[in-house]
Amino acid sequence: MISKKIYLASPYSAINPAIREARHLSVCRKAGELMRAGYIVFSPIAHSHPIAEVCELPKDWEFWKKYDKTFIDWCDELWILMLPGWKTSKGVSAEVELAMALGKFIKHIPRG
Repeated sequence: MISKKIYLASPYSAINPAIREARHLSVCRKAGELMRAGYIVFSPIAHSHPIAEVCELPKDWEFWKKYDKTFIDWCDELWILMLPGWKTSKGVSAEVELAMALGKFIKHIPRG
């Protein structure tokens, strides 16, 4: 049984709510796949998007960074789901920067 703790980073913020929803569904699928394989996964998008929608919370990095920093500190590795926009995502860049500062292993995974 794999017990590695994974922080699954992915882009999220977009003006178009349909893009945010598509990103949410993609990262949920990948998180579920990794969980099925035995990883302990935290995805800030999979875990926080429903709360943000239901409670009408901000959907940008500035609001969520304090939560994400806590889980990056917790994880063993940070994995980036390479959805369109991941290279230019302010949130993903900040998550990677923090993970690197903490000496976390960074892995890029394809979206498929």
